[in-house]
Amino acid sequence: MTTIIIQARMSSTRLPGKILKNLAGKPMLWHVVNRCRKAKNIDRVILATTTEPGDDAVEKFCRENGVDYYRGSLSDVLDRYYQAAKKYNLKEDDIVVRVTCDCPLIDPAVIDMCINEFRKNKYDYISNVVPGERTWPRGLDTEVVSFRALEMAHKDADDNYSREHVMPYIWGNKNGKFVVGPMIKAPAEYAKKYRLTVDYPEDFELMEKIYRKFYVPGTIIDTKEVIKFLGDNPELLRINDYREEEMSKRIIESLNK
Repeated sequence: MTTIIIQARMSSTRLPGKILKNLAGKPMLWHVVNRCRKAKNIDRVILATTTEPGDDAVEKFCRENGVDYYRGSLSDVLDRYYQAAKKYNLKEDDIVVRVTCDCPLIDPAVIDMCINEFRKNKYDYISNVVPGERTWPRGLDTEVVSFRALEMAHKDADDNYSREHVMPYIWGNKNGKFVVGPMIKAPAEYAKKYRLTVDYPEDFELMEKIYRKFYVPGTIIDTKEVIKFLGDNPELLRINDYREEEMSKRIIESLNK
């Protein structure tokens, strides 16, 4: 069993309510879920949200769209992920794929690529994010982990950063408990340092332009086409590129705490 668990909440500090903002006639979260469901190697998509009152809207979205969901801790996201997996009876040898809700161009082909690498090499964890220097656009982040490793992390991780960000205890592997694969590097057609995530208003502005140009109801946008289009129209990248510098600095600071 291979399950994608999408991390989602309404209380974003930089763009509150972003996950249900209208993008080409649908909530942005709808696009994320629909794109994840297109991956060939997955059996189920679960949405892990919080018990905060603001996330009643997320539960409503799930009920209306037939999406499996779990509501748990706001701050202990590792527990939320683990409890979501437990609710749907994942077992030791099952696979969990971590995706976040702010990636409306998450690529099912990239998800499949990461799952294939995981299965082929029998890792406990592999991703296209760490360890090493990022080679993919931000917004295509895919982490694949065994349920066994997730359960061990849930039991043993005791620092706030690991509990909030789910996977650092596993990929950090300080005690050598896990088999962590090398970061999956981007093929040439993907290898750009673009922001294809939605964290700030400028990110959503760019995404609206992309969806207006490419989205056709009943299909999903080809991420590679978007990357090529942005390379041919670099003025669009200036809408949000300075935000990438800010985010990279913030991530480095949090890791060094």
